[in-house]
Amino acid sequence: MTVLAVIVVFGVLVLVHELGHFVTAKLTGMRVDEFAIGFGPKIISHKRGETTYSIRAVPLGGFNDIAGMTKEDNKAGERGYCEKSIPKRMIVIIAGSMMNLLLPVFIFWGLFFFNGVSTPSDEPILGGVAAGKPAEQAGLRAGDKILTVNGAKITVWSDVVNNVRAATDEITIDYERDGKKSSVKLESAYDEMYQRNMIGVMGTTITTPVGFIDSFTMAVKHTVNITMQMIAELGRLLSKFSGDGLAGPVGVVHMTGKVAEMGIAPLLNFTAFLSLNLGIINLLPIPVLDGGHFLALMIEGIIRKPINGKVLYAAQIVGMTLLLMLMLYATKNDITRLFLGGQ
Repeated sequence: MTVLAVIVVFGVLVLVHELGHFVTAKLTGMRVDEFAIGFGPKIISHKRGETTYSIRAVPLGGFNDIAGMTKEDNKAGERGYCEKSIPKRMIVIIAGSMMNLLLPVFIFWGLFFFNGVSTPSDEPILGGVAAGKPAEQAGLRAGDKILTVNGAKITVWSDVVNNVRAATDEITIDYERDGKKSSVKLESAYDEMYQRNMIGVMGTTITTPVGFIDSFTMAVKHTVNITMQMIAELGRLLSKFSGDGLAGPVGVVHMTGKVAEMGIAPLLNFTAFLSLNLGIINLLPIPVLDGGHFLALMIEGIIRKPINGKVLYAAQIVGMTLLLMLMLYATKNDITRLFLGGQ
């Protein structure tokens, strides 16, 4: 189930991104020879009209084979990418990232409309206990009321959070269940996703139903807020030249599997989060990324001629090298956190 969830999430993100490029290419009159999800050998392939649709063996991306990306390779005449106006090419280039930024709006819209809006309750009552975590192993269950943590009296949920975080060794929890008071001892475990000690519990929430229109408005605001937070965090990382918080493919796959174990709603939330990440990263003005191609088109528009092919190729090599270095560094972080016990 976890493996299936990872494949589905990555597949949806790639499909949405590539659909953005595909649809806008078609609408602007470009010829698309192939629309592919994945890389490597074809698993499924079907040609309809002028386009071959395929699913390939390695589900780590996708591509659109748009005819005539360069004048030297153009065999599609006026339907080649290179023959279209700069604004039309810009639309096609940026559409994939825009789709990734739009997808979370619809995910959050559905979650808010069907599930309502949940706000945390102050009551020190367990709303959920994660399977396999210290709290569940110690016998705690949803509905238990926490009375004390390591002797400290608990009156609100934040008391539980703060005292668990402050604990370094064994934790003693007094709780009440069905009117009977009991006590358990457990040890917190370091969670690589949140990068802190946790015992695997969550508080209760108060759910309020939301109407169709209001849920859409809230979804837009929520998406914008998260996007702004991500951009601010990206700016912080770049300004400090720090990659310690980066997660690579190994870490993302691991986190997706962990979230999938929590249920459909958390997995949908995480999918929205990943989609925003993908959209923002792809808009960075780095050659080989959508943002880099968009920047190249802007320069072409300013100088009123295509950028020299050798210069563009050299820039793409630099961009690819930079991305590979970041991916390797992020993967090193993943391995350190997940397999070597680092923080």
